[in-house]
Amino acid sequence: MYTRRTALRLSGVALAGGLAGCGGAESEPTDTPEPTETPTETSANTTVDMTDELKFEPQTLTVSVGDTVDWVTTGAVAHSVTAYEEDLPDGAAYFASGDFDSEAAARQAYPEGSVGRDEVYSHTFETAGEFPYFCIPHESGMVGTIIVESA
Repeated sequence: MYTRRTALRLSGVALAGGLAGCGGAESEPTDTPEPTETPTETSANTTVDMTDELKFEPQTLTVSVGDTVDWVTTGAVAHSVTAYEEDLPDGAAYFASGDFDSEAAARQAYPEGSVGRDEVYSHTFETAGEFPYFCIPHESGMVGTIIVESA
């Protein structure tokens, strides 16, 4: 299975190979620099890594209404993504890995809903506001916030 990191590594290898041989002795200097393109990845701003250091990285992420956030377990330790139900903005949909309808249901069912190595949980945010969340087994230190801004 290709992960986002694998795709980036492979594209870097292809880019380096494609540039080999460029700029040899036959190249003519120009007064106008060639435009360069900075590699971008749309999902880079909407991905949260869940690490073996028991952290969400980044801990706080700002997105726009309608954006989807992907939480990816990057190590060997499984995690959960569980919203603090009482702290959600008015009218916001509840979210938790395992697609539970409530925080109580997510807590009761754990480890069901856990996200293992290289697995992804995704949620699309349709309401502006701050969305605090946590990892059930690591709640004492593994907390995060998604800030959703109006487009």
